[in-house]
Amino acid sequence: MKQNSLSSMTRQTGASALTIMIMVLFFGGLLTLGIKLGPAYVDDKTISEAVASIDGTEGLSNMGPAQIRSLINKRLIVNNVRSLKAEDITVEKSGNTALIKVEYEVRNNLFRNVDTIIHFKHEYEMTGK
Repeated sequence: MKQNSLSSMTRQTGASALTIMIMVLFFGGLLTLGIKLGPAYVDDKTISEAVASIDGTEGLSNMGPAQIRSLINKRLIVNNVRSLKAEDITVEKSGNTALIKVEYEVRNNLFRNVDTIIHFKHEYEMTGK
């Protein structure tokens, strides 16, 4: 009975050094991706919320495209989003509705000469009061 107990203990070994190194590299790579790409998605969420909050703004139907773009830029500056340029926002007016298109890309250096490109595209149709 004791011999079975000892033989089962010798078969129970932990992870090898190679396995641990591979796991560290894998999870380190995932962490690096999260740290590098996460802020772009957080900024995109903030941009979406800033543009969506304009819907129902009083006087929106009387504003021109430049005024709507300026209103969006002011909200983005308050939220500390500086990656979006004015030319990335397109505003088309037809009657009381405004079609706002936001299309931009974020480029990040992942490591050495490996870069990431994230492309965002949103469209909003809004009417003012």
